[in-house]
Amino acid sequence: MGDNRLMTITLWRRLLAEFTGTALLVTAVVGSGIMATTLSPDDVGLQLLENSIATAFALAVLIMMFGPVSGAHFNPVVSAADWFLGRRAGTGLTPRDLGGYVVAQVLGAIVGSVLANLMFDLAAVGFSGKDRVAGHLWLGEVVATAGLILLVFALARSGRAPAAPAAVGAYIGAAYWFTSSTSFANPAVTIGRAFTDTFAGIAPASVPGFVVAQVVGLAVGIGLLAALYPDAGAAAERVVVPTDEDATVNHRS
Repeated sequence: MGDNRLMTITLWRRLLAEFTGTALLVTAVVGSGIMATTLSPDDVGLQLLENSIATAFALAVLIMMFGPVSGAHFNPVVSAADWFLGRRAGTGLTPRDLGGYVVAQVLGAIVGSVLANLMFDLAAVGFSGKDRVAGHLWLGEVVATAGLILLVFALARSGRAPAAPAAVGAYIGAAYWFTSSTSFANPAVTIGRAFTDTFAGIAPASVPGFVVAQVVGLAVGIGLLAALYPDAGAAAERVVVPTDEDATVNHRS
């Protein structure tokens, strides 16, 4: 079991993990979308299948890679929920940490799109022309985001956080198909995807509506958690992936 000594992970290391993880996630989303349209140019359904499988697998692997360092949030709504739910128990992110996480995630998402564009010999930045402005798409984002928040914190609260890589990857992969919006569920990723005029892109003018819907989904998810798991905040420090028992991370360092 070890001596359970308290170790701290400095903020800059956690921010680097969030930046790198989010960048690689968006690279996977955008890059697999470009590859899908190249390999299956006349079949949109197959393109979405290829894109969703690559995204789900990449997300699971990235959570395992970076979870022990930063919690592998890669998502401002997850970080915001971690701060909000853990603030009373002193278990979640501090306000300073939250601000740093959000900035790192947004910058990482933009870099991820640029990297994917360059890998496929496209212009580094090509703003998307794909309009996604419609009430049913916003509703899809509310559903996708609320479900993600509920999943992540329910796993932590019930002691099943080690299953997060597989569970979160599976949820996002499935939500590609059961939501009208194909489940962005992430403000940082939404912003990043505006920087690529490819299969996974979203027009800059469509970004605010998606982000507002995701914030609403965050509120719905927190409300459901309050009803189903009233003490979910006590597990905020175990989101998304808990550290080893012998290296408990103090998120407030």
